[in-house]
Amino acid sequence: MSHRQEQISQIVVTAEQMRDIEARIFAAGMPVVALMEKVAGLIARRIQNIYPNPEQRQQFSPSSSNLRIGILVGPGHNGGDALVVARELHFRGYEIWIYSPFSKLKELTSQHLQYARSLGIPIYQEIEQLPSSDLLIDGLFGFGLEKNLTDPIASAIDRLNELSVPILSIDLPSGLHTDTGEVLGTAIRATQTFCLGLWKLAFLQDQALEFVGKAELIDFDIPLADVQAVLLDAPKIKRITPATALSTLPLPRPPVTHKYKEGHLLLICGSRRYAGGAILTALGARGSGVGMLSVAVPESLKSLLVSHLPEALIVGCPETETGAIAQLQLPAKTNLSSFSAIACGPGLTTDATPIVQEVIESDVPLLLDADGLNILAQIATIPTLQKRRAPTILTPHTGEFQRLFPHIAEAKHHRVKAVQEAAAQSGAVVLLKGAKTAIANPQREVWIVPESTPALARGGSGDVLTGLLGGLLAQGLTKQIPVEDIVATAAWWHSQAGILAAQERTELGVDAFTLAQYLIKTLSSFKR
Repeated sequence: MSHRQEQISQIVVTAEQMRDIEARIFAAGMPVVALMEKVAGLIARRIQNIYPNPEQRQQFSPSSSNLRIGILVGPGHNGGDALVVARELHFRGYEIWIYSPFSKLKELTSQHLQYARSLGIPIYQEIEQLPSSDLLIDGLFGFGLEKNLTDPIASAIDRLNELSVPILSIDLPSGLHTDTGEVLGTAIRATQTFCLGLWKLAFLQDQALEFVGKAELIDFDIPLADVQAVLLDAPKIKRITPATALSTLPLPRPPVTHKYKEGHLLLICGSRRYAGGAILTALGARGSGVGMLSVAVPESLKSLLVSHLPEALIVGCPETETGAIAQLQLPAKTNLSSFSAIACGPGLTTDATPIVQEVIESDVPLLLDADGLNILAQIATIPTLQKRRAPTILTPHTGEFQRLFPHIAEAKHHRVKAVQEAAAQSGAVVLLKGAKTAIANPQREVWIVPESTPALARGGSGDVLTGLLGGLLAQGLTKQIPVEDIVATAAWWHSQAGILAAQERTELGVDAFTLAQYLIKTLSSFKR
């Protein structure tokens, strides 16, 4: 991948930004018709690669007939793209039919429909008339749709979704809001979607996932200067790519170093009730490669932690009657400022409230998760965090997020907007967990993990992330790596470990303990 392609693959835009970028391209002299031909040509070639044309198929199955493809045509330029794809596939031997239910079309789209008719391609206006097909190409609506779809097109889309036929959508499944991924009444459930030019925000919203299918970017050579001119003053939204994540890791290490130069992380976690949370968090930290690891747990858990992590310094602390940490009891000549970073929360229970208050008042970079977040929510989240001088990272799931930020209503419906607002209000870096984990810094810049796996929907997966992120934080801050880049890299690494483990063990075989064992294996595979 070229440097330009790597940059393009990271960029995420809203519908308004994409309109402005395209306007610059057209104002510079690119004819609309030429761009349509270029984009549709790229799509047609990808379809040929995925679904080989009849001549290629007959090499393997001489009796196979022509592939029959239905083209769904909308009134705008998305429909025009689909018609050019129809024409190109027709010329390459595919059997094509067109569904065009709209009476008014944009002029260019209308011209392409007229030419398709002259080629003898069948055109249907009623859903009941449609013949069978092996594949559907969805060009009904592209980016920018904002109103709910109504009948008859809404019921037609529902009928198309009921067919047991793969659907490839052009730019965005018809019926999805470009920015929020919200279903506008109804939407095409695509098997695969070709996102045109730049990634649209909907592709990185959890609620759109079941509609977009496999997502692929069709890069049609948008000049970076035009993209940068439009995005210049807007908060940046980026996809985390392997190249950017790997470049953030504290690798290679300098040839002359020692354990404390590679970061000293303090984990504060666990209780008699939730001993496993402490183990899993510590295993995640081990996987990060942090130079020195200290783990503060209730005294009754010390021998258990030592048996799992003999290389770590396990600090047994006085505990409450309920088995939570009652007070931190660090080794002699050690205080909180001795550590590069602190990660606090998994398995603590809310009986450890004084401990969380103590670390929040410290001047050490702090990661809060799980019960650390639940305790924070009880002691006024935003005023408490605004007093901190050191970096703070919060890693909530949706429920924890709503407890922390009850006045931010968009967490379920517009995750990117919600995480931006939370980070701006609190001054913390906020990681909102989900199928598309989103991270924001106080300047409203956003990083999104584009790939994940439902295999991570298991108890303890988040504990592994806390340890991994804490370990990377302890290492990265000693090397002046921006906090938000470290957080994004940890989230990406965690997701990739889940993906690799699921590939080898199925989605049912990725328990949190196993996930921790895949951290280094995953990193090694990317480094190779």
